[in-house]
Amino acid sequence: MSGRENFGSRAAVIMAMAGSAIGLGNIWRFPFIVGQYGGAAFILVYILCCFLLSLPILFSESVIGRRTHKNTFGAMEALAPRSSWKWLGLLTVVSPIIILSYYSVVGGWSIEYLFKSVTIQFRPDNAEIVTGMFGEFAASRAKVIACLLLFLGMTAGIVFAGVKKGIERFSKITIPVLFVLVLVIAVYSLTLPGAGEGIRYLVRPDFSKLTPDALAAALGQSFFSLSLGVGTMLTYSSYVSKDENLMASGVGTAVSDLMFAIFAGFAIMPAVFASGIAPAAGPGLVFETLPYIFAKMGTGGLVLSAAVAIIFFITILVAALTSSISMMEVGVAYLSEEKGISRTAATAGIFIFAFMVGILCVLRGSVFDFLDKLCSNFLLTLGALLFSLFVGWKMKKEDVKDELTNGGTLHTNVKLFPIIYFLIKYVAPVSIAVIFISGLVG
Repeated sequence: MSGRENFGSRAAVIMAMAGSAIGLGNIWRFPFIVGQYGGAAFILVYILCCFLLSLPILFSESVIGRRTHKNTFGAMEALAPRSSWKWLGLLTVVSPIIILSYYSVVGGWSIEYLFKSVTIQFRPDNAEIVTGMFGEFAASRAKVIACLLLFLGMTAGIVFAGVKKGIERFSKITIPVLFVLVLVIAVYSLTLPGAGEGIRYLVRPDFSKLTPDALAAALGQSFFSLSLGVGTMLTYSSYVSKDENLMASGVGTAVSDLMFAIFAGFAIMPAVFASGIAPAAGPGLVFETLPYIFAKMGTGGLVLSAAVAIIFFITILVAALTSSISMMEVGVAYLSEEKGISRTAATAGIFIFAFMVGILCVLRGSVFDFLDKLCSNFLLTLGALLFSLFVGWKMKKEDVKDELTNGGTLHTNVKLFPIIYFLIKYVAPVSIAVIFISGLVG
């Protein structure tokens, strides 16, 4: 424990964890599936999934991390020495590094499009060719790799600075800014002619669309949106002091992530409908559809449309960075604490590995797709399932209660503990198993 850094306050904990949770999925996937699966009806189900299923998993990772104040591998060794549970620790070291490798390719795209916004390339006179810009950019592999290098370099620079001077300082500044930026875009988007249809797309409740697929989508989105199963929340929790309220920090994280996703929906979908474009999910929404919308906005004022585009792609870049630093930190913590490697060397090692794998993803799209499917459908879900099983069935109930109630001093938490523990032990594993099986057969 000596010399190991901790986050300085509850606000710092929530900002860092919310930063890990808030990512590109909130922006390019959540708004689309809300409308696809029943608008306000889906949002209600999504909220229930977040707080009844995903939040208990977040608590599980938090308990392990804060109990041991160690990296994912060291934590499992400390709590279950000389057992097979060490492989769960190793799994959640490898998984985020793999995700970092291909996620940084997408992060690099945001840098290129921020440059395009600053240089006012989304203009009314070239609106019809804006959607083709992404294809041209993707075909220029040298440019994509350069952007990948720059994004990973920014990530490594923040992680290299350490927990307090790097991750905490970056998160405390950028997360509030992120919310302000997405709110600015939402206010502007809601004022566009024809935006009403986009609002109805998001909020009109249609309970007939709450099919089993919709329930699985809500559960999956809440699960993946909170960065569960890859050890990022466990690692961040290992930097949380013993007097912090883990339940309060977890709820704050979940609420922040949920609010950002809803704000992103109101920032994007009204603009999409105002432009008469059919909504879609995925990178195409961010890097093809929205730039086209920004270009068409230029007919009402080029400076204004350029400003909106710049604000939007700064939001994209910051959201990507807050997630990427949490993924890199998992590997850096492992190498520093288990292998005795300095933070500088550990950061450099993860940077080089992720860059090399990222290059493979750029050169071979099949590698990108394979790694994405491997992690999304298998590794993340398996990790979360094992974390919930470990806390619910392997750890002593008294130890779990001790962490979640701070030794019984948090009276509200003491009252809530039986419910939380029941969700961790029984409800969460079954729910995750459903997602896991769906991912395997899907």
